Amino acid sequence: MHLHPERCGSLGGLKLPFFDNNRLAMDNESNKAQIIRRIRVWLALFIVGLVLSGLTAFPLERELRIVVSTSGCSQPSQPASALCVWLLRVRDALAVTNERYPFIAYGTDWLAFAHLTIAVAFIGPLRDPIRNKWVITFGLIACAGVIPLALIAGCIRGIPFYWRLIDCSFGVVGAIPLIICRRYVAKLEAAEKLPRPVLQ
Repeated sequence: MHLHPERCGSLGGLKLPFFDNNRLAMDNESNKAQIIRRIRVWLALFIVGLVLSGLTAFPLERELRIVVSTSGCSQPSQPASALCVWLLRVRDALAVTNERYPFIAYGTDWLAFAHLTIAVAFIGPLRDPIRNKWVITFGLIACAGVIPLALIAGCIRGIPFYWRLIDCSFGVVGAIPLIICRRYVAKLEAAEKLPRPVLQ
């Protein structure tokens, strides 16, 4: 069989017929599509977490009342644990603040808005992971910043240490899907450098 030079490719010094080289390129396209799907799944999970965090920052007093009632902390017959004491204290503080100083809750409204706005920013890498990979890096920096903020500011504000650890866990858990996405983006960039299939 006579092979035309323009229809041959090389791989590690080995000459490949055109259809073999083209098949490798097609496999690469399939691999890229799979990587993009995985990136979008992890980013969608991260976006949902941000949206839920934002929405639940609005009705804080109502949510805390539900947590207190369902956890049994509102029953005076039971010995109060350290967690129950803290939850009851926060519930009472929110109730008094919302009744006498409702404008203070305006701050947590902006907190909720910030979460929703950041979630919108991640639509960028959801659509084009390579061009908008800086958004993923930004998210990782934000997740890392959660830990010193929770430990330092929480100490200053009198937040119990175990609760500060819970706050720190949000940064750790949030970083997991972003780290996975960063690795997939690196694989996608490498795949983009390979030749594309030639249509005949």
